[in-house]
Amino acid sequence: MSAVHLKIDGPVATLTLDNPSKLNAFTPSMLADLEAHCVSLEREDAVLGVLLMAEPAKAFCAGADIKAWQDIPPAEFARHWVRDGHRIFDRLARLSKPTAAALGAHAFGGGLELAAACDLRVMAPKATISLPETHVGIVPGWSGTQRLVRLLPEPVIKEMALFGRRISADRAYGFGFAAEISDDPEGAARAILDKLTATSPRATEVAKYMIHAGVGEDRPSMIEALASGMVAATADRAEGVTAFAEKRTPEFPGS
Repeated sequence: MSAVHLKIDGPVATLTLDNPSKLNAFTPSMLADLEAHCVSLEREDAVLGVLLMAEPAKAFCAGADIKAWQDIPPAEFARHWVRDGHRIFDRLARLSKPTAAALGAHAFGGGLELAAACDLRVMAPKATISLPETHVGIVPGWSGTQRLVRLLPEPVIKEMALFGRRISADRAYGFGFAAEISDDPEGAARAILDKLTATSPRATEVAKYMIHAGVGEDRPSMIEALASGMVAATADRAEGVTAFAEKRTPEFPGS
């Protein structure tokens, strides 16, 4: 049974982590489920936004299940566990639809990296964030030292990754990492996403591409997506495709 559920009910889809007995820590099957859901969501034109949440536990997500990776040989650990996680979290980050994470509890390690892959975050007052990997002899592996440095100040990331300190919701909000602090983070995040019904889906998608290109999130792909979308709407493109089908030299109108 899947431990990452996808529910589509109206314009906002919900992705729910459902492994509370292990503090919603990621297993290989959960990573695979998340990737499959992201692929599916990209084709759901009726979905305007995506809410990421977790079943109630002491943590929104405690990162990666240690039992799932502790016996993996080093080369396999780097080649598959780390790179697969990166690819899957990147797919979430680069969804064309806006995403919001509701952190009802703590987000540690991979859980923090997962939240960072969303466009905004709402935290419960007592929720904290941390990068505790060095406590078990590893380092952040799913973008904690890469994507996260665009969202939090370098000294704060060092507090977490080097010294094991937890950052409170209040501090995360002060840094802009959290958009809101709410006793009902799921409801608050959903209310933000519901506002997408008043915006142009295409304009919102393009705005996200532009911002990602600006901060370096998959810049080559974002630039080519923007350019290709612009060219695809031209009369030149229509003439080029028609001429190819008719096996003749195109006469581009230049518009």
